Amino acid sequence: MGRLTLRAVLAVCLLAALAACGPVHAGGAPDPEEIAAREINVVTTIAQIGDVVRNVAGDRVDLVELMGPGIDPHLYRASEGDVVSLADADIVFYNGLHLEAKMADVFEKMQGSVTTVAVTDEIDRNELLNPPEFEGAYDPHVWFDVSKWMSVTEVIRDSFVEIDPEHAQLYEDNARAYLAELEELDRYVAEQAQRTPEEQRVLITAHDAFNYFGNAYDFEVRGLQGISTASETGTADLSGLADFIVEREIPAIFVETSVPQRFVEALREAVAAQGSEVSIGGSLYSDAMGDAGTPEGTYIGMVRHNIDTIVAGLSGRSEGGES
Repeated sequence: MGRLTLRAVLAVCLLAALAACGPVHAGGAPDPEEIAAREINVVTTIAQIGDVVRNVAGDRVDLVELMGPGIDPHLYRASEGDVVSLADADIVFYNGLHLEAKMADVFEKMQGSVTTVAVTDEIDRNELLNPPEFEGAYDPHVWFDVSKWMSVTEVIRDSFVEIDPEHAQLYEDNARAYLAELEELDRYVAEQAQRTPEEQRVLITAHDAFNYFGNAYDFEVRGLQGISTASETGTADLSGLADFIVEREIPAIFVETSVPQRFVEALREAVAAQGSEVSIGGSLYSDAMGDAGTPEGTYIGMVRHNIDTIVAGLSGRSEGGES
């Protein structure tokens, strides 16, 4: 079957899969010799994964990122254009652990037609966080622990080596250089975290995206919503967290770029209703990175922005926050 025909068949089948129809089956993985002679068509879900792909594969790929700045992956639904991109892909990288919600079913059904890789699959399940409210499911926000994102980088490297062995040395060299940068980033975050007194290391945001961050860098983490932004925030949740802020005299809470600010503003008002005050310490990148071409549009820049903002906000030195 020719590539154009395969693309058409896959597009129709993927649309059916998105509508909860049967599994997708058509064709197979491209031949390594054919892949070696052209750019690899790659689709990623979240931009954090796309950034690793760029660092590992460089100019070897034609990259499509489905979820750009400000896009919440918990609520994302594929468009027709996304379906066409998926049908034309040689390899698809997604986070897994239910981050992409219903799209994960589509990726699994694509196996045998397009190579699909859940980049978190190789992380030891004993190292994953398992929040009680998820009843056996794992917290998907592993990128907030830089050491775990290093494991993801290795998975992506190995995937490119497997489908394009002729350029294996390129992927291995690029990955080695990027992993060294991530090691340096991990040290930087740990050092910055230590600048905040232990009793002030409490991070409160719109939803529970930062638990891996807290676990890795010794912060207590609270979120107004649960792990998924699809969960609802009740009056009891708001009141309980406001009580916690007043009791612990937390100086700042933080908004997220991919979650409406009204949730955190409501929390701030609930604190004010108790005769107390809490500032907005700044805006953090959680499920989405910043705009392309900005420092925060890279994984390393996003992580550095977050830790710098958190440390400044909790010490009362935030530029954008209110004291």
